[in-house]
Amino acid sequence: MANFDEIGWQAESKTGVVAAGGAGAVAAGISILDQGGNAADAAAGTILALNVTDHGACSIGGEVPVLLWDGNQVKSLSGMGRAPRSQTAIDWYMQHGIPDKDIKMAPVPSVVDLCITLLQRYGTLSFSTIIAPTLNLLDKGQEAWHPNLATTLRRMLDEEQRSSGSREEKLQSACDRFYGRHPERNDIAEELEAFYIEQGGFLRREDLAAHQTLIEDPVSVNYKGYEVYKCGTWTQGPYLCQALRLLENLDLKGMGIFSADYVHAAIEAIKLATADRDAHYGDPLFVDVPIDALLSDAYTQLRQPLIDMAQASLEARPGDPIAMQAIKEDGVFRPGIGGTTTCVIADRNGMVVSATPSANVYHPGGSGTTGVSYGNRLRSLNTTPGHPNCIAAGKRPRITLTPTMVLKDGKPVLAISVAGGDLQDQTALCLLLDHIEFGMGPAEAVIAPRFATQHHQDSFDPNPDRDQTFAAVGSLTISETVEQNVREQLAQRGHAVEAKSGPIGTPVMLLADQGTYYAAGDPAAGRHAAGLTD
Repeated sequence: MANFDEIGWQAESKTGVVAAGGAGAVAAGISILDQGGNAADAAAGTILALNVTDHGACSIGGEVPVLLWDGNQVKSLSGMGRAPRSQTAIDWYMQHGIPDKDIKMAPVPSVVDLCITLLQRYGTLSFSTIIAPTLNLLDKGQEAWHPNLATTLRRMLDEEQRSSGSREEKLQSACDRFYGRHPERNDIAEELEAFYIEQGGFLRREDLAAHQTLIEDPVSVNYKGYEVYKCGTWTQGPYLCQALRLLENLDLKGMGIFSADYVHAAIEAIKLATADRDAHYGDPLFVDVPIDALLSDAYTQLRQPLIDMAQASLEARPGDPIAMQAIKEDGVFRPGIGGTTTCVIADRNGMVVSATPSANVYHPGGSGTTGVSYGNRLRSLNTTPGHPNCIAAGKRPRITLTPTMVLKDGKPVLAISVAGGDLQDQTALCLLLDHIEFGMGPAEAVIAPRFATQHHQDSFDPNPDRDQTFAAVGSLTISETVEQNVREQLAQRGHAVEAKSGPIGTPVMLLADQGTYYAAGDPAAGRHAAGLTD
């Protein structure tokens, strides 16, 4: 039995911690650490278990972007499936749109390849070891689809055991069986394709076989001595970096936590950053996103004066980082989110992982005999010709999933994962500022008041008229525990204030401090954490 404290919502350990969604998934990750696995091994095992404990919020047919510190550098792993490679399919989408609650909204399943890549490149254990906790959950058979998924995973396990060669080669054989690349046994991919065809989808074995998890350099900015890392512009993550740049010269600490000035400044920075997200971000393998210019000193200095401390902006104001203009000439305002889960892990050797598994599963247990559900992430593309996030053959959607890693003095200090669609990085910003500006640890930060806005385009609306996807002009959702007089001051500045009793976003957070890990997840949002006993 694994040597760890009782699973609750916060944990402390010198040798390893896991914070994630379901308690069973946290137990899976801790048990893998307890067996001598590292953070990459535990992350793969936790992610796979989350697809059972948190099914509906994520699935093996979904996606999971990852940031990982390997002891020397931070890397981004693009656990994101792509649009069909068929141009006929793309032509259909451009003519008819990207449907909702239909198999045509599903990208290529990415979670299996992501987990195998984690194990091959950074892990130490076998697939059979890390999949054991997930199989234990599935074998309890609480849902009709559990036996089907267990059979699929055991076919992969069988392939690993059949194969000769190194650990990495055995892992690849298991992965190839799932994705239809095995020279003899491709039954999983064949069954997936049959289901896609039966349901009227466009994905085929060729799409599965072509899938790979890219290992990329992340985007980063320095904020007051902290290096904040995000995945690239195939996610919304870099807008958090833009917001931090806009805030770095303001005395947020002097304003006071949860003061009207503090909340106002942060929300106005988010509005400017999300406007740039909506106008400029897309898969950088398909479009030239000017990310260096968006994060540059010159562009930041142009945009900072747009924050009016006396008045809430009721406009969408993307800038032009190429022409170096504070506001893009054709920038316009039009007034007017599903699921994700969370995972952060650290091990005894200092490896840290932040992952955000998702799928927005509309058909739990779907995909026929395989038990591999599908999600809706192609709806995070659009059909606007010329837009950087317009659907194309084999293109990654610009997703909301956005893990966060923070280094100080060359070592990881924070890892954050948030569920919550468009507000994920807004919640992450709250937690970052809670720690950097106000010294909160994870257990304090995850239950502290938070705030967010829907003053941006809806990332799940593929409408080609992007102006029509604008969610809620001037909105400000804020925890009702923030003092009423502060909320009244914010309303006087023009914010459409809504006080909320429940959690705003669903975060987990990890802090490394002087040889000890502290991890916590918001208990009101059903998050859990545990640590190895020292």
